Amino acid sequence: MKAGDALPPLEIPITRTLIVAGAVASRDYQDVHHDAELAKAKGSPDIFMNILTTNGLVGRYITDHFGPAAVLRKVAIRLGAPNYPGDTMVLTGEVERVDAAPEGRTATVKVVGANGIGKHVTGTVTVSVPGGGAA
Repeated sequence: MKAGDALPPLEIPITRTLIVAGAVASRDYQDVHHDAELAKAKGSPDIFMNILTTNGLVGRYITDHFGPAAVLRKVAIRLGAPNYPGDTMVLTGEVERVDAAPEGRTATVKVVGANGIGKHVTGTVTVSVPGGGAA
């Protein structure tokens, strides 16, 4: 693991079920995340993913790469283009920095999740990796 290392891309199909399940699991009952007619009445073409679901998917992307012992220390993301049903979000990442820590190493990873209309999420994740390895 070193600065400049690219993480392999992860393609996530954006389904209606994923959007609704993520909203319910995070107790976000805003109608724009589960009711297409009400979302359209508010100016959206369809329901769209909430930030908590996106945050969870970014965390999954990092821990899938660095392994089950990895610990997310900080997740700082910003939303852009909405994730609508029927699209695919592709997460990509690049290690920006690696620091030694008593319990292993800590990496700062730049993450981008893009869909068919643009960048859905951008941000950085700081992750501690015991022993410093990466998958």
